[in-house]
Amino acid sequence: MQLENRIFKIRNQQVMVDRDIAELYQVEVKRLNEQVKRNLERFPLQFRFQLNKEETLKLVANCDRLKILKHSSSNPYVFTEQGVAMLSAVLRSKTAIQTSIEIMSAFIELRKEIPKLETLHNRVALLELKIKESDFKFDKVFNALEGNKIPTQGIFFEGQVFDAYELTKTQSII
Repeated sequence: MQLENRIFKIRNQQVMVDRDIAELYQVEVKRLNEQVKRNLERFPLQFRFQLNKEETLKLVANCDRLKILKHSSSNPYVFTEQGVAMLSAVLRSKTAIQTSIEIMSAFIELRKEIPKLETLHNRVALLELKIKESDFKFDKVFNALEGNKIPTQGIFFEGQVFDAYELTKTQSII
């Protein structure tokens, strides 16, 4: 199972939803949150917070497996990397300890990817800027071309007769 797919960015923090953590730890969500409530001093706001309705709906829209949360009477809690680490102290089963180690490794791997993503984002932004500049230049050229109308008058004046024979005769003398 890819843990990276269970880590979301909410409020500019990488977090995991209590439902996912409970599944990984092989406990019920209710039991997980009960253990946390018994040890609230270990879980300050920077370790665990509850999503608001808008955040929950956005999460559900982005992740089909969490669609059950859409009609839930309460919004889920999410845990930051430090909150997940603290869970291993609260949930002391071998499964919980091993799972915490795996989750922490996933957070670390994602943190390593952030600079690469930022570099890629900067390159895309630069390309978009160059494309906009090129579009602007093309627009200028096309507008200039549209402004130049084909002349209605040829190379001779109105009423002037052109005699091809005369033109060729003068050319052969030269």
